[in-house]
Amino acid sequence: MVLRLAATAALLTALTPVTGAAVTGAAVTGADVASGPVGFATVNALGRNGTTGGAGGPTVTVTTTAQFLDSIARPGPYVIQVSGTITLPTGSTDGMHDVTSDKTIVGLGGNAALVGGGLNIGLPVNDAVTSPPANAVHNVIIRNLSIRDATDDLINVQMFSHHIWIDHNDLSNGDDGAVDIKRGSDYVTVSWNRFHDHDKTLLLGHDEDAGPQDIGRLRVTYHHNYFDASDQRHPRVRFSALAHVYNNYYRDNSYGVASTYDAAVLMEGNYFFSVNNPGRVDFSGDLGRIVQRDNILVDCNHAIETRGTVPDPRTYYPYTADPAASVPTVVPAGAGVGKI
Repeated sequence: MVLRLAATAALLTALTPVTGAAVTGAAVTGADVASGPVGFATVNALGRNGTTGGAGGPTVTVTTTAQFLDSIARPGPYVIQVSGTITLPTGSTDGMHDVTSDKTIVGLGGNAALVGGGLNIGLPVNDAVTSPPANAVHNVIIRNLSIRDATDDLINVQMFSHHIWIDHNDLSNGDDGAVDIKRGSDYVTVSWNRFHDHDKTLLLGHDEDAGPQDIGRLRVTYHHNYFDASDQRHPRVRFSALAHVYNNYYRDNSYGVASTYDAAVLMEGNYFFSVNNPGRVDFSGDLGRIVQRDNILVDCNHAIETRGTVPDPRTYYPYTADPAASVPTVVPAGAGVGKI
């Protein structure tokens, strides 16, 4: 069964509406994003002018666990270059290790890896905090790393962390989420990553009772990611003010996007091959919102479910989308490690 679907202009009327016009312009390539992010990580907000990571600080190259853990915990900006494979211990943290603000963590070459544990970007959980604290973790870049075999999440973003860019990584085989973004976090871009051999891939909003922290926040751009037979949650969304999901390649997944609890999701220019449910608003709990345009579905069992209206991403940032037909070529060629 083959479904090829495009949204109509009738679906696209909002207070700050997206339009049904075709996306035009030059195709985005891996080289275009090498110098900086696209999407919500670029937005000037919360005292930040975009996301620069450790720019302006010292550059250190780490080859051991002790060096890595020391570097990611230091105050101030640092560019941390990871060489080779570093094993992250479980210890008392269940393998999750805190990253402080103003850090770039980047792998050298095509074989830099973090194994056995994951990265936590955010303050300790506190449900009583319902607005961004002054010391919220911010301005973190994670690029060109294989992160695998974690005993919990591979990357966790929480507690109002903001201006985070997760780009050109290879993420697999974590015990929980691959990239979880929750508890009021905001202004995040997840781009050009390959996800594989993983079940619960992307979570945006962790709980049905998290509205006091999440409503009006959780603004995330997911673009040019390769969901390579990862199973579900690409992403699974609650409450988000806008999740912009564009130019991703979905191959052999149980479901793509689920929008619930009035989350706003724009699905644009994605390519779905052999995906049971590409997009759902009737999923679990209260209904969400999805507007879809210019997506291609091949050998999928269901259409993308749509409901309501969503904001236009261009009210936040400029971007140019690739034609959906090019995604199966462009994304596998550019996503993952060793591509920057």
